[in-house]
Amino acid sequence: MNIGKDGAVGKSAASCQSSYKNFSLALQALVALEKHSGKCSSGDLALYLQSEPTVLRRILKALAQENIIESREGRDGGYRLIRSADSISLADVYNALHIHSHISAGMLDAAGEHHFGERIKCAFSDVISDLEESMLQVLSARTIADIAEKTKSDQQED
Repeated sequence: MNIGKDGAVGKSAASCQSSYKNFSLALQALVALEKHSGKCSSGDLALYLQSEPTVLRRILKALAQENIIESREGRDGGYRLIRSADSISLADVYNALHIHSHISAGMLDAAGEHHFGERIKCAFSDVISDLEESMLQVLSARTIADIAEKTKSDQQED
């Protein structure tokens, strides 16, 4: 089998990496909101997380659309948790960002539009389903409060 250098995944791999990065930023933002109990602007959160404000605003918008956080505009605006941190599972965040669709699309896109690629896509479908089930099981067992608890020693530095 001869696979050329151009066999790299390209955009799909970048999409998966971006999805995991967004998931991480979302979790960090939610923990920050929990730790600072109250409203935080996207600019303050971005500064605190040392993140790109535009990317963070997109993530926060998705979390607000899923009623995980509340967004208020204006002088007294900002973001705050709607639910308690112990009632927000990591699976809630994962689902809010539609990460599964990015990962599965990346895996399926990497298999070409040829006979072997089509057979691989069928095989990958089962793997993707099993991965999703396992991932959601693990993420459902953990909450934002769990993550916040593990970062408590950082509060002296904040």
